[in-house]
Amino acid sequence: MGLTGGRLRRAAVVGLALGLVALSALSAPAATAANSVALSAPAATAANSIVTDSTAGGSTVTDSTVGVVPSRVRDPWLWQATVGQRPAGPAALVFFTDRTRYFESTGVLVARDGAYRLIPIGIAEGHGLLSPDGRHYLRPQSGELLDLTTGRQRRTVKPGLHPFAWSPDGRSVLGTRSNDDQVISYGPDNQQLNDPEKPDDLLVVDPYQGTEQVVAAGTFAAHNGAAWSPGGDLVAVTGSPDVPAQLAERQRLVVLDPAGGGLRWQVDLGDRRILAGPAAWHPDGRRLALLAFDGCAGPRCTAEQTAARTWRIEFLDTATGQAAGQALPVGTSASGIIGWRGDDPILRYVSETEQDTDRQAFLAALSPDGGREVLVTTPVGSTDLMVPGDLLTRAAFGGPEPRPSPFAAPLWVYLTLAVPTLLAIALVVSRIRRHRAATVPAPA
Repeated sequence: MGLTGGRLRRAAVVGLALGLVALSALSAPAATAANSVALSAPAATAANSIVTDSTAGGSTVTDSTVGVVPSRVRDPWLWQATVGQRPAGPAALVFFTDRTRYFESTGVLVARDGAYRLIPIGIAEGHGLLSPDGRHYLRPQSGELLDLTTGRQRRTVKPGLHPFAWSPDGRSVLGTRSNDDQVISYGPDNQQLNDPEKPDDLLVVDPYQGTEQVVAAGTFAAHNGAAWSPGGDLVAVTGSPDVPAQLAERQRLVVLDPAGGGLRWQVDLGDRRILAGPAAWHPDGRRLALLAFDGCAGPRCTAEQTAARTWRIEFLDTATGQAAGQALPVGTSASGIIGWRGDDPILRYVSETEQDTDRQAFLAALSPDGGREVLVTTPVGSTDLMVPGDLLTRAAFGGPEPRPSPFAAPLWVYLTLAVPTLLAIALVVSRIRRHRAATVPAPA
């Protein structure tokens, strides 16, 4: 029986060691195999029908570019690796949730091969912008550019920039920087020495080289949003022209040439209309979309009244600033247009709930008859969602639903698992040796 027990113990040790080796070996291949479903032909056959590219004058998109954006994504594992720990490549989409090991708002990258990675967010950092090719993520305030294909991050922009939108060619970012003095100080005669209400700067920034140019958009107490024209030659900017308007939540819209060509036109939006997001400009270049609502307006609205607002899309003629076309009903909880599918705007919705942790973000395309087709759904608890511009232009929706791989973990997870396992193996081996030494008879 002693010999049989020794064999069993040796078999257990060998099996445990082989299991540990297999687990380590599976860390990358298993993730790759699990995530390859995002590009597999059988899974994407239904989604990979030929569609018309709305910006290419009737040209078609090939099967290799359709169905890249998954129709549904899920929460990552608590031990999911970050982009810096294990780069995954260009983004198919990024959503934000606090249901990660950081227990606060965290970006979740879903790569084009279906891999999941985390993008940790600093305290009070806010959500950044994806480059049109999905390769870079620009962080607000810090001015750092995260390369999603290599995991490297470097500060390329002067801190304090709040980015609004990438230019269509992906070379520039339109954003704003506050000039307000954060601390008010007074002189010996009690005179105020600084200004907490300085007008903000509107900037065009090169996020790769770090150069920036101030855009002469007029005086704004604060900028609320901006959008590039399809050709990149004009920008639309909204914001409050002065502090009283800012307190009353009234905005002004200005359309101008960012290269110094001057103001084209401006219009007061009041407190019930806002720019309809970073893709507010219609692909034909002739219309600009606004989000308008019915319901309570102004700073005194309660959370329930704000959630009850019903939204619609209104259009302005980009040549004159006059109303153009029919309004399009949107419903509730709309947060902006992020792209177009032909003439159909693609809107981001974030459901309004009492608790932020119960919110849910999704994308939907609106048809002229008021119909709404949900394109992408995120898990409950998500508060934002973005898709790279090149995939929006290609209307590359309807992809498979990849699941996060439990093996795509950082090295420390494997070390945490390996150390107790190795200690257990060492203990078993030590006991086996002591048992053998005790049972072997001494030489005569």
